[in-house]
Amino acid sequence: MKEQGPLSKAPKPASLLPYACVFRDVSYHYLIGRGRVPVLKKVNFFIKNGESVALTGDSGAGKSTLLHLVGLLDVPFSGDVFIEDRDVSTLSDYQRTLLRRRHFGFVFQFHHLLPELSAEENVILPQLLAHTPLHEARIRAHELLKRVALGHRLQHKPSELSGGEQQRVSIARALANYPKVLLADEPTGSLDEKTSQSIVSLIHQVAEENKMALFIVTHNQDIARQQMRTLVLTQGRIQA
Repeated sequence: MKEQGPLSKAPKPASLLPYACVFRDVSYHYLIGRGRVPVLKKVNFFIKNGESVALTGDSGAGKSTLLHLVGLLDVPFSGDVFIEDRDVSTLSDYQRTLLRRRHFGFVFQFHHLLPELSAEENVILPQLLAHTPLHEARIRAHELLKRVALGHRLQHKPSELSGGEQQRVSIARALANYPKVLLADEPTGSLDEKTSQSIVSLIHQVAEENKMALFIVTHNQDIARQQMRTLVLTQGRIQA
């Protein structure tokens, strides 16, 4: 049965191995001039290995900010973030970068593909940044692009692809380094309804096939209901 709402308490560090990510009393604010604008207020939640979790909430509620903190694209102002059994606050910037590349794959609303590179090259690039040999990276890119039904579009640049095809390339790119968690931030926000459902189905399939956790930010309640759990972010807090 699908659970609704947050978890009242995040697990203690000694019991973190079943969890891909744990937040404990995490707060975040924006600095505007000399003032602070609170965005997240003592947020507690976790993502178990292999589960799918949706995060919903009004526009401006801080959903993307929370996803960025999960994916180590930013750091909280207070509270604890654990990735598997590692306290992120103890890591250097370089160590966080390495952990992000190894642990997370990202799919955003806008694909952010490099326009001068082909589909194949866009999937190869993150592997090279992770020091994968070029011949291995090319084999992996071909496998992934075939998996997302783009094996015939390897050499096409983003401008030569439809919106749905561009998002499929971004999914292949997100899987390139064998992540343990797939983070998707409004991945269908710029797509029509039919293409959106196709993309969501593909994200679920690849997450299940690779035994990855899925954390998806969405305003679409139909997409949220397809996940194992749904969290709602309201006024900076996870609400039931």
